[in-house]
Amino acid sequence: MSETIEQALVAPRYLAGGGDPGWVTVPLHRAAGWSYGHDPLMPRVILTSPDQLTQLRIDPDPDDPWWTIRHARDAHRPGWAATFGARTPVEIIAAFTDALTDPPGPAGTGADPFVPLREAEWDTPRHLYGLASPDGIALVEHLGTAGNDLWTVETAVIESPTIWRAYFTGSTPTHLITAFTRSLADQTPVARDPSNIPGFARDRMSVGTRRVPAADVASALERRVRALAARHTAPPAAAPAPHVPPPRRTR
Repeated sequence: MSETIEQALVAPRYLAGGGDPGWVTVPLHRAAGWSYGHDPLMPRVILTSPDQLTQLRIDPDPDDPWWTIRHARDAHRPGWAATFGARTPVEIIAAFTDALTDPPGPAGTGADPFVPLREAEWDTPRHLYGLASPDGIALVEHLGTAGNDLWTVETAVIESPTIWRAYFTGSTPTHLITAFTRSLADQTPVARDPSNIPGFARDRMSVGTRRVPAADVASALERRVRALAARHTAPPAAAPAPHVPPPRRTR
């Protein structure tokens, strides 16, 4: 009988805590070819895309966002930036980076980021702009006007500090923000080590447990890397159809 370990399943996922950053960084490096370079004496991670236009930084600074992704201006579109707080679940950040590195990804525009939220029955809270989760904990807003706009995501419990925030500048491709909001609204619980369940908002989350093969947990990241790497493998070119001469006419 294979060894099993206990996993906690946390819902809603936006209260699950940050999780393992490697869920994002390892696939960026191994599946999408992002290079890494940082001072080993500094507690930060820097990854750069193969075209040198996009950079991911993780800086464990309690006063600033831990995660920052910046894309430089190029010939086709303006630069943009996205930031995520330390407690943003890595599964939700990964939805953004997976869409960013998807080879056949959509062009600069995509579905309205509010669409996945409306489909999950998020609604407009009183006296606020944007959409709030049914439990009132998460809020997504689109503020400002074209050219000077900003998407914000905030999770907070009344009379308690904000749990985490995310920001997207208005020039961020909308299909990337939509990937983020789709994962944000996903009602599927996320797995965590039972000893690492966040202490904040415990009365607002559901925590179940299950026993799973230890080997499955250990190989989950490797399976994710392989699946994402497969997106970069072009299918073999189809062989040309053989030439078939036209039928001869007979009398």
